[in-house]
Amino acid sequence: MTTQQTLTEPAIFARATSCDCRAPHEKLTIAQARRGTPVDRPVRVYADGIFDLFHSGHARALMQAKNLFPNTYLIVGVCSDELTHKYKGFTVMTEHERYEALRHCRYVDEVLRDAPWTLTPEFLEKHKIDFVAHDDIPYSSAGSEDVYKHIKEAGMFVPTQRTEGISTSDIITRIVRDYDVYARRNLQRGYTAKELNVSYINEKVRTVEEKSKHFVYRVEEKSHDLIQKWEEKSREFIGNFLELFGPDGTWKQVFQERSGRMLSYALSPRESPCNSPPRELSPLRSPSPPSPPTRWHNARPSPPTSPKGASASISSMSEGDEDEK
Repeated sequence: MTTQQTLTEPAIFARATSCDCRAPHEKLTIAQARRGTPVDRPVRVYADGIFDLFHSGHARALMQAKNLFPNTYLIVGVCSDELTHKYKGFTVMTEHERYEALRHCRYVDEVLRDAPWTLTPEFLEKHKIDFVAHDDIPYSSAGSEDVYKHIKEAGMFVPTQRTEGISTSDIITRIVRDYDVYARRNLQRGYTAKELNVSYINEKVRTVEEKSKHFVYRVEEKSHDLIQKWEEKSREFIGNFLELFGPDGTWKQVFQERSGRMLSYALSPRESPCNSPPRELSPLRSPSPPSPPTRWHNARPSPPTSPKGASASISSMSEGDEDEK
């Protein structure tokens, strides 16, 4: 298959009985393969896998395998559903879907269906495989610590690098983690609950949605009622406040009346009543002794300082004598 055919047509399927390679097939070393080989003698590289949910990590690994040598013919082995379910687990895609996904990868020259789980010398010889490409992490499976151990020991193993952050397990983990999101997504796109096997869950989800909507509606209704009542109460409160403390409010009238009374009391205080009880002396203060009566008849007049004064005192004394008579 030419380069132009590889880019415009899907890769061919490998024959189950024999290899299509017609050129003499001498064993090559890695050094010889890297120096280059004749056009009619490409280096046949084999890469196998499950390739479930074919993604960019798979494509990059195959790209590395295709570019290991200047003249590479890449054969990709894809394990069947039976082997995969037995040794690794269930797949999302069927084997036929996985075969077709590999056929349309630009780096693949040939797809080998129902690939073996463990590579035997007979299998390598039948398909004229020069080297096996895979990441060099030990792959323990089918009772073996590393299914590529004997390939490595034979000098036929060429490592490739894994792409971090992307794998089939990672993709499945994302779907499982956000299961509810994707279930809703497919239900909205027309898939039935039976097709998604979520009839019970779908019913529960719908019930929760209806209850949530009813709850939100009740909360909104209550909120409107509360706001309306608050507005009524606030208007009533403001009216009462203005009625009491406004320019013509009750509080101003009361204040004016009390101010007028206080002013009238200050200008015309009330008189004490006539029948008010006599003021009693404080027990702490004793009454002062009465002063002795003045005895005018025994008193001697002071000598006059002038003749007029003498005559005046004599006349007053004579009048006093007359009164006593």
